[in-house]
Amino acid sequence: MTNRQPSWPRVLKVGGVLASLFGLSACDLAPAYHPPHYIVPASWHGQGLFREATPQSVALNADWWTLFADTTLNTLEAQATANNADLQAASERFLQARAMVKEAHSALLPHFGVAFGASDNKSSADRLFRYKGPITATDELYSGLASWEPDIWSALRNRVRVQKFYQQEQENQYAAARLSLQAELATDYFALRGLDAQNAIYQQSITYYQQALRVTQTRLANQDATGIDVARAQTQLYMTQAHQLETQAQREVMEHAIAVLVNEDPTTFQIAPQNLLSDAEPIIPTGIPSDLLERRPDIAVSEREMAQANRGIGIARAAFYPHLFFSADGGFDSNGFNLANLANSMWSYGASVSMPLFQGGLRQAQLQQSWALYRETLDHYRTTVLSAFKDVENGLSMTARLRNENERLKLAVKAALQAQTLTMTLYKGGADSYLDALIAQVNTLTARIDQAQVQTQALQSTISLIRSLGGGWKIPYNPA
Repeated sequence: MTNRQPSWPRVLKVGGVLASLFGLSACDLAPAYHPPHYIVPASWHGQGLFREATPQSVALNADWWTLFADTTLNTLEAQATANNADLQAASERFLQARAMVKEAHSALLPHFGVAFGASDNKSSADRLFRYKGPITATDELYSGLASWEPDIWSALRNRVRVQKFYQQEQENQYAAARLSLQAELATDYFALRGLDAQNAIYQQSITYYQQALRVTQTRLANQDATGIDVARAQTQLYMTQAHQLETQAQREVMEHAIAVLVNEDPTTFQIAPQNLLSDAEPIIPTGIPSDLLERRPDIAVSEREMAQANRGIGIARAAFYPHLFFSADGGFDSNGFNLANLANSMWSYGASVSMPLFQGGLRQAQLQQSWALYRETLDHYRTTVLSAFKDVENGLSMTARLRNENERLKLAVKAALQAQTLTMTLYKGGADSYLDALIAQVNTLTARIDQAQVQTQALQSTISLIRSLGGGWKIPYNPA
């Protein structure tokens, strides 16, 4: 889509000539509009592990989720984009806005119509002032109508531009809704995979704890241990089983949420479990901060609102000036069926000029309101831009830190597993108490669950960063 002025039909050029014959010319009363330019930093503060993008790779692809190389996620994203009801509703709002542009554009063109009618009348023969003539009569009417309002002060054109900008706003709203849906789906999907990984960890731990419980029971039977060891082993086993049930419930809830996003019935929708969590670390091209103004649909929405408010000032100003209106009517009117006779023809044409003189300050109040609305959209635009920078910086910082944290937790898991194996070996040999083995088991399970959760958060933070960068979207028109 472009921002070029529409090429009006030839009849409008004729109308402009007619307007000039009356000493009038089209005048745009809206103030000159230029999108504000803010001083933005040359680079991002929270670069972290991310490398500086080259000019050839500053933009994400529209199918950014393929960076994670997960075929199930790819299928779900395609299904959600095609079938999600909320996204389809946003699409319908865009189609409504496009129709509103055509509706506003129609006011610039002359309007033509036809009228026809017939009647058969009979007067009372006994009325007081009866005309001494026939008491019955017929009437036939066929006529054509035409009207046109020349857009001298560009009020109509500004209304068209307002609707055009509103259409572009809805286009950006649709893009924002699509990006939000895709990011939410990917976030929920990796949350589900994180719960799958935790469930697998709990299952492995439960198997290990069952073996440990049998060891304590055997040693108790051989009088090499006390009942306290058995009770401790049972407590650890049962608590872990309870945590696994909670994780499974959370996984089912997350699966239901994904079903709604892809427009499926939650009662029948299923995603096969996957024990291993993705360890993908895609390189995200961040570009330079100034690029963000053209890569975030919410920024584009805010800018189009500002453009609409700017044109609203021109509409409010036009109310202070006179308005010219042309109309014409012609056809045939007869009290019989002989309409083809030229004597039965009739016509009328005329022009009217209207200008309000006193409305109690209405027009001035409307103009002040339009200026205040424009300043409000300007403030909102500035806030939106700053929030976008904040989102990117947060995404860069969180993703880099979570990746580092995940690497440390992997080392912690490795050490905890070694400690768990050594303490259990010592306990079996009678060289150590079960309390030390139990502490090692708790530390190992905690480290493994923490590592799975942090790895999930790292994947989700990458998605959040992609979303804050606009997710491969780019402004489809020139806002200037």
